Amino acid sequence: MAGHDFPEPADRRPLAESAAALPEQAPARHPCDPAFRHGVVVGFDGSVSSERALAYAVGMARRTASALIIVHVANRLPATVWAGCEPPVFVDVPDHRTEVLGLELACADHLAEISWVLVERGGDICHELEEVGREYEADAIVVGGTHGLAGRIFGSVAGRLARRAQRPVVVIP
Repeated sequence: MAGHDFPEPADRRPLAESAAALPEQAPARHPCDPAFRHGVVVGFDGSVSSERALAYAVGMARRTASALIIVHVANRLPATVWAGCEPPVFVDVPDHRTEVLGLELACADHLAEISWVLVERGGDICHELEEVGREYEADAIVVGGTHGLAGRIFGSVAGRLARRAQRPVVVIP
């Protein structure tokens, strides 16, 4: 560039030697398959509400020619329920539901035309859906609406996700 002089280093080593002298750096890798980047994330637990959300997400993925990332969040219960201990320790409860959901989804005709993957996570549903959305750089997150007393008392997953998400959230009633 005009007006800028960059002095030559005094000890000019070949590129291979200077690279060997640098500390080993891990290559920058994306944690997901590139084919699923910018896809549609959908929360799915097999309920009627999540089936509606899945149907909408399938249509959305078809219209945008993108992939579908189906997320099932496994249960985590506080250890205080099991052991009576004081600190809030969480225990992963074996959840074989993900395997059953995976088999059901593999047999579903409406998923045959698009690329999809089933991701299992454990923890808070809102946090995990947003985290998967971030990892896959999702264009949107689709969830089913919560109906019932529990959703009114504790707040629905859809409502909490819509308030904190960094990407569009579509709530299907």
